[in-house]
Amino acid sequence: MENLPASSRRKFIKKMGLATAAVATSSHVLASTTKNVYVEKLKRTPASVNDKINIALIGAGGMGVQDTITALQVPNTKLVAACDLYDGRLKEAQAKWGKDLFISRHYKEILNRNDVDAVIIATPDHWHQQISVDAMRAGKHVYCEKPMVHDITEGPAVIKAQTETGKIFQVGSQSVSSLGNEKAKALLKDGAIGQLNYAEGFWARHSPIGAWQYLIPADASPATVDWETFISNTHKRPFDATRFFRWRNYLDYGTGMAGDLFVHLFSSLHFITNSFGPNKIYASGGLRYWKDGREVPDVLLGTFDYPESKAHAPFNLSLRCNFVDGTSGTTYLKLVGSEGSMDITWDSVTLKRNKTTDSDDPFYIEQMKKAGTPVTDRKRILPPEEYTFAAEKGYKGGPYDHFVNFFTAIRNGGKVTEDAVFGYRAAAPALLCNDSYNQDKAILWNPENMQLIKK
Repeated sequence: MENLPASSRRKFIKKMGLATAAVATSSHVLASTTKNVYVEKLKRTPASVNDKINIALIGAGGMGVQDTITALQVPNTKLVAACDLYDGRLKEAQAKWGKDLFISRHYKEILNRNDVDAVIIATPDHWHQQISVDAMRAGKHVYCEKPMVHDITEGPAVIKAQTETGKIFQVGSQSVSSLGNEKAKALLKDGAIGQLNYAEGFWARHSPIGAWQYLIPADASPATVDWETFISNTHKRPFDATRFFRWRNYLDYGTGMAGDLFVHLFSSLHFITNSFGPNKIYASGGLRYWKDGREVPDVLLGTFDYPESKAHAPFNLSLRCNFVDGTSGTTYLKLVGSEGSMDITWDSVTLKRNKTTDSDDPFYIEQMKKAGTPVTDRKRILPPEEYTFAAEKGYKGGPYDHFVNFFTAIRNGGKVTEDAVFGYRAAAPALLCNDSYNQDKAILWNPENMQLIKK
């Protein structure tokens, strides 16, 4: 482990001192009306884009459509094809992006097209691995929604395909390209919170859509849905529109709260800390409210041990997700260190640093003098210094930055922030949460070698 040097802490303190001094002259550093609180605006330099990139969408549901809308905001990108197993989504895609858009139920027809440079894979989780591998081996670059894989055994095949084909592969946990995550990473490196010892993350929802009770189209039937393809790599069942359209609720197709939401928090944490992941995973929870036939809990708690590594000292992580939360809509990632803490979102970081000083309590000083006890080591906690780093108005957000990162790597032959190895290390502890919950036991994992540890 690289111990955090005193020079890093001094570097941070010096930076903050300069920032405070710059309040009067800089348009990007603003003084707050509250004492010991500072606000700094985060800015993104526009990326240069040149060659046109043709993309295709595989999985034209809500997430896939949103991904495509975001991707097309990046200059010199064009959607040329779309694939889905429900006819209604294909019709909607043509209505949205033009009648000349090639549409198909069969993803391999998309991969066989010479005019497709890259694909967005936004299918249910149980198809991520196979389509990703097939796409890279067909010569396509891949942007695959999180989690990268549906099962812990599937990661190595994706890593192998990326390594052997040399194609750009990006997993869609968009936070890792955001200004908020980048600033938090820099602050941690500079010693802003001292030595990290604990982290926590939280997601809360309550609405039916937020709890995956997605709408089921009135025309859903074996005629409009290719059910046989949907279930062809898992258990055979009669047509079930609820399973098809609300797939996140069922283990054959989805990965529950951990795969949908915890994986975002793992991705951010690993990016900020340069961590490979935890070596011990334990989860508990239950089905408390949404008793609609789903197979996954609507309240999930996870605890994780992160071992000492070259990048960081050992620390602990706790994650929780609640679909019964009456406050709803809450999400955050907090890092706690020996000298302060950071609350991190995709667009901002709030840093709080505690300070100590000699006690000025006259009664205490007098009593210690009478007792012959020195008082110089007595400290008291002062109100924390608070620094807020927030994205400038007009910032397009982490999802946009993530696609810029993806397309730039394609054009320049560079690297992405979330390749197959990174994506697997983020997906693995999320998937192992489900195993821990279902087996009611702690799971041991080697995050560096990416292998289960058998007791």
